[in-house]
Amino acid sequence: MIRSINTYKSTGLTWSRSSAERIRCYVVQAQGESGSQQNGKSPSARQSRSAPSINPAPPTTEEPSLGESPLFLHTSEEALATPGIRFTDGHGLKGPTGKGRQTRRMNLYQAIRDALGTALDTNPKAFVFGEDVQTGVFRCTTGLVEEFGKKRVFNTPLTEQGIAGFGIGLASVGATAIAEIQFGDYIFPAFDQLVNEAAKQRYASGGAYPLEGGSLTIRAPIGSVGHGGLYHSQSPEGFFLGAAGLKVVIPRSPIQAKGLLLAAIRDPNPVLVFEPKILYRAAVEEVPTDDYTLPIGQPEIVRDGTDLTVVAYGTPLHICQRAIDLLRSPPPALVSFLPKSLRPPNPAPSIQLIDLRTISPMPLGALTEAVKKTGRMVIVHEAGKAGGVGNDLAGEVGRRAFEYLEAPIGLVTGWDTPVPLTFEKFYQPDVIRVFDKLVETLAY
Repeated sequence: MIRSINTYKSTGLTWSRSSAERIRCYVVQAQGESGSQQNGKSPSARQSRSAPSINPAPPTTEEPSLGESPLFLHTSEEALATPGIRFTDGHGLKGPTGKGRQTRRMNLYQAIRDALGTALDTNPKAFVFGEDVQTGVFRCTTGLVEEFGKKRVFNTPLTEQGIAGFGIGLASVGATAIAEIQFGDYIFPAFDQLVNEAAKQRYASGGAYPLEGGSLTIRAPIGSVGHGGLYHSQSPEGFFLGAAGLKVVIPRSPIQAKGLLLAAIRDPNPVLVFEPKILYRAAVEEVPTDDYTLPIGQPEIVRDGTDLTVVAYGTPLHICQRAIDLLRSPPPALVSFLPKSLRPPNPAPSIQLIDLRTISPMPLGALTEAVKKTGRMVIVHEAGKAGGVGNDLAGEVGRRAFEYLEAPIGLVTGWDTPVPLTFEKFYQPDVIRVFDKLVETLAY
């Protein structure tokens, strides 16, 4: 909140500059050229009564961009050491030639494009379809139709319910259906097909659905970018927590996106892959170029610690890492606001950061064991609190590790309102909100 307010103040203008310039030009034209010459001032030098006032403001230090997150891996060695990575050719890190694996610098949408190309290339029964996949609104599917043809990569009518229903039918005959919902906000028309049909078919058929080799994967971009507002910035993942039979994964980075998407495509259970759209271009890593998967249903300990467990997924994971770094090395201006136990020269708190990755089925066993170790827990996600992952997770871990908890489980989430257009940045959990909750939980 403090950072966001300072950002707006630092502009020093009560209106936007473009609006002020238009008003100033209009006033000058109305008064006429002769009036300007009589006053001995040029039109551009005279300030009209309608012009904005300039408010002096001290310079502010902006927080680093998402692309500067230390959680992104920028060397081949780091990328190939990703926990749980499994190369499908079975040759491990040495590769089929025995000379090792190659990586390439990719952002998140390029990693998804690489995964989709891999799936189509290795499986002739794989199909990619959605409302605009032949061009690719976010470029995740760009070039696939030229590479694999219109019979395997094709646009659909504007009907999310039809996209999901078609995918269910395609998987039922043994094909690999990879569907795209253009924005996660528009997945709700497909809700009946996904929750009442896709989630139940495997159970209802006694494991016979889909036929051997068949699968259903639904991709959709989610989350806010700062200006999407009510219909293009929602995080709908919580609505699917009660749909037993559906798996739901959310990656934090390009390496994770490629590995989890390929694992989803090869899973006989229906899987929803929600992709944080703000990371499509912001997140850049060295990504292994070969075919690999990462395990669905297993969280990853990104940073280990002994005093507090922080759990997040997707974009907020990077926000959490910033808040942790801020608490471990607080700037002088913040030290006076910290409890004495958290101020230097006392040792910095040891904080564990866990990427949930899979929110359904939720890996409750691993998370419970983590909290038994630290005694404290904070959960962060962008979706609203009501009906969200945080409440579900806090309730289960609270019951399972009650005797180990030394503080109430903390939650930092979006607000239980529609995503506001003008004030979208205030909706998102930011570094200050996470920082405050970490301090509150550690000082309890």
